[in-house]
Amino acid sequence: MGLLTIGAFAKASRLSPKALRLYDDLGLLTPARVDPVTGYRLYAPDQLEQARLVAWLRRLDMPLARIRHVCALDADAAGQEVRAFWAQVEADVTARRDLAGFLIDHLAGEDPTMSTTTSPLSIRYAALSDTGLVRESNQDTAYAGSRLLAVADGCGSQGAPAGAAAIDALKHLETDGIPAGNLLNVLEDVVDRAKQAVHDVTGSDSSPEYTGTTLTAMLWTGSQLALVHIGDSRVHLLRDGEMFQITHDHTMVQSMVDEGRLSPEEAASHPRRSLLVRALGQGADSTPEMRLQDARAGDRYLLCSDGLSAVVPQQDIHRALSEAGGPEEAVRELIALANGLGGPDNVSCVVADVFELQP
Repeated sequence: MGLLTIGAFAKASRLSPKALRLYDDLGLLTPARVDPVTGYRLYAPDQLEQARLVAWLRRLDMPLARIRHVCALDADAAGQEVRAFWAQVEADVTARRDLAGFLIDHLAGEDPTMSTTTSPLSIRYAALSDTGLVRESNQDTAYAGSRLLAVADGCGSQGAPAGAAAIDALKHLETDGIPAGNLLNVLEDVVDRAKQAVHDVTGSDSSPEYTGTTLTAMLWTGSQLALVHIGDSRVHLLRDGEMFQITHDHTMVQSMVDEGRLSPEEAASHPRRSLLVRALGQGADSTPEMRLQDARAGDRYLLCSDGLSAVVPQQDIHRALSEAGGPEEAVRELIALANGLGGPDNVSCVVADVFELQP
């Protein structure tokens, strides 16, 4: 078969002549020959496979510069690049979905406030962090106060100060009143403050290993808890005897579970199960998961690092939360469970009970 005109090639490749001219200008799909007299572009039949690949990648909304890179790779490397691109797309979609859900919750109800006026509900709380039985130092930070509950799990040479700095950046919420309708701005501000605080700690770190921290925090508004979550620390809710995980792990392995490439059972023992796809640190995706959680009297919340959730079976966490008396007893019992199973990691727990104020 001889060379194809741009019209015939466009029809065969399902790309418009306008797109083919653009791809030629960008060096993405160069014609086999350009007629020196007419300037018509002519294409070889064996260019159809690359043209169709370009068309498919454009349907994924892949940027042209990245398509050029993919087309220059062998088949295996190109497949890996497409997989990496789509994983990022799904992460972005997940982040937008989380934000959309938060906005729906926020707009559906009354604007919560964090004022000093008496509320019908309040919380009792306790926080405890432990080095465990294997690690030499503790890179976790746990905090509980009348308005702020938080856990951070640091990693790298500056992990401990990074986690502490992230939580310290939020502690002004304990004393600052927040006007009605301003919660969205407050949450955006606390994430920015935490990012900057971690950057201030890790920015001068010359270690080749990654340094950063997770951050999982809940802000008590008097009737709701506003969640900010980045990483793989978790929040569980015990309500009416049932325990629910209300955060989503931002890990590579959890992404593979979401994509159907791993089962939850396989993920639990995967060697890279702790590899984060979101964190606070240099070059990391720090897009937070945010949501509003309506509180009820009798609710019990647990915030914990993966030193608990990755070590102690869920049924044992559920039982300990259900049977412990107050928050202080609960955090002690949970950490004892982790250490009883070898304490391979630092472990931190925050427990908060919601109760109704008596008039």
